[in-house]
Parts: sequence; structure tokens; C-alpha cells
Amino acid sequence: MSSEKSGMSKIEQDRQLLIDARSEGKMATLGAWLRLSGPGWLQSAITIGGGSLSNSLYLGVLVGFAFLWVQPVAMILGVSMLAAISYVTLSTGERPLKAVNEHVSPILGWGWLIASMAANIVWSMPQYSLSAGALQQNLFPEFFGPGFNGTMGAAAIVMAIAIFFVMLYNYGGAGVKIFEIIIKVLIGAIVLCFFGVIVKLFMSGQIQWAEVGNGLIPDITLLFEPSEKLAALIADVDQEFHDFWSDYTIGKQRDTLTGAAATAVGINMTFLLPYSMLRKGWNRDFRNLAVFDLATGLVIPFALATGCVVMASASQFYGETEKGLVGGVAAESYVGNAAQKRLSERYWSLLNMRMAKEVEVATGTRKTEHEELLDQVKSIRTDLTQAFDEYQKSKAGLEEATVSQSAVDAALKKLNGLLVKMNEFYQENVDKADRVFAATIVDRDSFNLADALAPLLGKGPAKYIFGFGVIAMALNAATMLMLINGLCFCELLGKPAKGAPQVIGSLMPLVAVFVLLKWQGAMMWLAVPTSVFCAMLLPIAYLAFFLLINQKKFMKDNMPTGLGRFIWNIFMVLAVIASGALSLFNLNTKLGNPWGYVIFIAFGVLIVAVHFAMKAKKATVQPSQAE
Repeated sequence: MSSEKSGMSKIEQDRQLLIDARSEGKMATLGAWLRLSGPGWLQSAITIGGGSLSNSLYLGVLVGFAFLWVQPVAMILGVSMLAAISYVTLSTGERPLKAVNEHVSPILGWGWLIASMAANIVWSMPQYSLSAGALQQNLFPEFFGPGFNGTMGAAAIVMAIAIFFVMLYNYGGAGVKIFEIIIKVLIGAIVLCFFGVIVKLFMSGQIQWAEVGNGLIPDITLLFEPSEKLAALIADVDQEFHDFWSDYTIGKQRDTLTGAAATAVGINMTFLLPYSMLRKGWNRDFRNLAVFDLATGLVIPFALATGCVVMASASQFYGETEKGLVGGVAAESYVGNAAQKRLSERYWSLLNMRMAKEVEVATGTRKTEHEELLDQVKSIRTDLTQAFDEYQKSKAGLEEATVSQSAVDAALKKLNGLLVKMNEFYQENVDKADRVFAATIVDRDSFNLADALAPLLGKGPAKYIFGFGVIAMALNAATMLMLINGLCFCELLGKPAKGAPQVIGSLMPLVAVFVLLKWQGAMMWLAVPTSVFCAMLLPIAYLAFFLLINQKKFMKDNMPTGLGRFIWNIFMVLAVIASGALSLFNLNTKLGNPWGYVIFIAFGVLIVAVHFAMKAKKATVQPSQAE
């Protein structure tokens, strides 16, 4: 038998392994599935990335445990569609883009391809910003400074590792196997890191099972009203500004929910899955393995990782006022900690928004006075930024022996004076209730979550364990986004997924690194608006494969039948409706009525028009061919 196998191709050996295992029983089949799994783990590498971590963190910050249901529900619906995509691909053996273009609509097919490429590039931004933040804040703050050079240096290291992984996969053969093993190890390490954190929280009594159970019951009321603890804080604010803070909070809750749903299964994941299976040589004999692979490689790791982050965040941050902000920002934290510096600046930005609202509602002399105050604080912030830059330069000069210690002390004294001035200004001109609320809802980074876990794990272990998890998640996602874009680019050119076209396509998402040049704010929060953008694109892929799997002319004898088809279609219909509603909701909230409806309807009309035009063309071509 061994001599026979030595003459087989790798895919023939895998197929024979499955056939032999089925004849030996369920345990042997399970063992074969575990040995051959791979594409599902690649899906995990994308979805357990910066977006999932960021959205999970902010779900906990904004609503506590109440949105624990969002990501599991989105994943169940998404996996039903991924299973359909794998079934169609493995049953027919056709390249998915060609199948959608020829049998459904080229509008959906090319829309799917272009939207996937757009998502790859947009989604790369939070991966590099997040990984840079972890290296600067959690792992090597002494080596990677808080400025631009430190950020770009950290991002460049992650970029180099991601490029190596992508080239390993593009090499094919043993490279693919090595790449998949690395991905499995990293994902397993991520899940273990966050699971360990949650075990500690449960043991210390900071998380209760009742809270977790309640959070798994779907509740959409928080799309229209602030969560309970935040609403109570808003009630303490002057009546004149209730609507301002409520609208701001509801907007954040909506963005985070839709972002969390979008990162469960993104449109680019729908592109990777079929092509990764075709690349491995899988066919109809591998359909059951494909479903098992999605369940074990995608659903379980995703549910554990995201659920643990939501629970950890909720236990530490929900309704909790960030220390060191309301009473005034301390100079030592602003100067000595890059994460705390950014946190302070985001807090001040919230207070400035509140002051701008005061200008908006005021009239006459009162309005002019508020405008003058707003100009005054903007001037202080400008001076503070310049003073910080001067201090950083003087420190660097001291290390290089080009300036004296007295110059550094003078720069620090100037900086401290401006910080005192800033603190006094806000305490005099913004009510304490507003400052408390701003300090409660301010955007946190991964550093803050790790720091909050220090009493449980120890300051050092908490910082490094959480930092490692963040880096692994961002690295996995960055690598897979490059890989998917290479596949997309090859399909766009109509070329095989190899050689120069695949390399060029794989490197295209790296342009996102340069967005860091302009970026300011919370590194983790950058992933949330990115998720919202991707949520608008998802229905394209879902609709395309829902129509494809239900087309008898295309599927022929491979079309699902009976009760299984009925149940499967229910889940797919729910997935199409949910993703469509999510897309329309985002279009309306971001663009405003009526443009959201106009774009949504116009795209639908275009799909239908092209579909019937294709049918008419085929109807006229077939008779002429028969003649």
C-alpha cells in the first residue's frame, strides 16, 4: 500500500485517507478531518484580528455584557453562508468569480471582487496601528517611542513578518503546510491567553454567570438608547446637554455593534474560502471535511476569543470612570506613558465637543463668550503639543550629548505649566458631571485593558500576555489580508494565483501603513469605523451565493434537497436579510436619508436589470446555435 501511495499525488493521498477513515468508523474519520483541516483556520486568522479585538473591547466598554450575543449570532449566520460557498465550490469545481458572473450576475461577481479588495486594503489599517500600539505600549515601550518614528518602526516589523508568511504560503507545497501550522499555533495561543484572563476574573468574582447568560439573549434596544449605566451618568448632566451625550453614546453603540457583526464574517473571508479549497485540490469528496473545518477552525476559536475580551472589558470598564482624568491629568503620566498621553488627549477632545455644543445652543453675548473659551483651549492644546515635541527633542539631545540637563528641565517645566493651565481651564469651564461622563466613555486602548488586569495577573505578566495576544491577532489578520488580495488581484487579471501577479496583489494592502502618517486617536478605535465600512459590502457576497446554490441549472444533481435544503435556506435567507439590513442601516446613518435608500435600491435594480439582460441574450444565442 505504501508503494501505491508513493505514486499518488498529495490530493489523491488525502482523498484516499478520507475514504479509508470512513470505512474504519467515526473516530478514524475525526482523526482524518483533524489532520487535513486548514481553510477554516485561515478564516480564523482573518476574523480573530484587530477588528474583532477592538470591537469586542468597545462592546464591553459601552454596554457591558449586553452585546455578548452579537458576535455569536453573526458568526452562525456567516458560517451558514461560508458552508454554502464551500458546498458550491467543491460540488462544481468551478472558480467562484466565473460561476457568479456567468450564472447569476456580473454586477454581483465584479462587485464581490472589488468590495473584497477594498475591504483588504481598508482592513489593513487597524492591523498595523493596533500592532504598533501593542509594541509601543505593552511589549517594548523603551525601544519604540511614542512619536511617529516609533509607530512606523513597530508597524514595519509586523509588516516584514507578514510579508514572510505570505511568501511562505505563495511558495506552495510544504510552504502551505508550514504556514497553516504557524496559523494554528498562533490562534491557539491567542485563545489560551484570553481564556486564562477570564478564568481569573471568574475566580475573583468579577464576572457572574447570570451576567453572561443575560448578555447572550439578543437585545436591539441599545441601538436606540444608551445602556443602563451610561444613561444614569447622562441623567446627572445639565438637562441642556442630555440629547448631546445621548446621541453621541447611541452613535458609538451602533457603530460598535455593526462593526462587531461585520468582523465575524467579512466579505473578504467569502473570497478566501473557496480559492483556498481549490488551491488544496479539494472536491466533492471533501464537503463534510469543509463543514467540520469551519466549525473547529473558525467558530470555536472565534467564540472563545471574542467572548473572553467582551467579558474582560465589561468587568473592568463598563460604567467605570477612567482614573486620572476628571481631577486633572498628571504630568508624569502624560510625559512618561504614550498610552496615557493619548487617553488624555481623547478625553480633552470629548470636552471640546461638549463646549462646541454649548456654543451651538447659546445666543448673543453668551455665544461669543463660549466661542472665545473654545479658541482659548485650542490655543493651549497647540502650545502643549509644541511643548511636548520640544521636551522629546531635548531628551533625545541629552542622550546624544548635544544639550544639557538644564535644557531638558526647562522644557519639562514649560510642559508642566501648560498641563496645569489645561487642567484648570476644564475644571473652571466644564461641569464635573460632563467631565465624569467623558472620562467614562473615552476610547481605551489595549494597554488600558492589560493594565486593568494587573491586580489579577501581576503588572508584568498582564502587560506581556495581553500584548502578545494583540500582536498575534493583528499579525494573523495582516498576513491573511495580503494573501486574499493576491488572490483577488489574480482573478481581476484573469491570471493563475501564482508568480508576479500574486506577489504584487499581496503587497497592495501595505499602502494602508502610510495612513498612519495622518492618523491620530485611539489605535484600537480605528478598527471600528473600518468594520462599519466592511458591513456595507457584505450583502454582495451573501446574495451572490444564495442565488447560486439555489440555481438548478448550475448545481444540477449537486443541488441540496429535502429538509436539509429547507433548513439551510432559512439560515441563508436570515443571513442575507440581516446583512442587507445592516448595510442599509449604515448607509442611512453615515450618508443620511434619502441617499442610503437611493444607493441601496439603485444597486438592486442594476443587479436585476443585468440578470434579465443576460437571460435574454442566452435565449437569443441558443436558437441560433441550434440552427
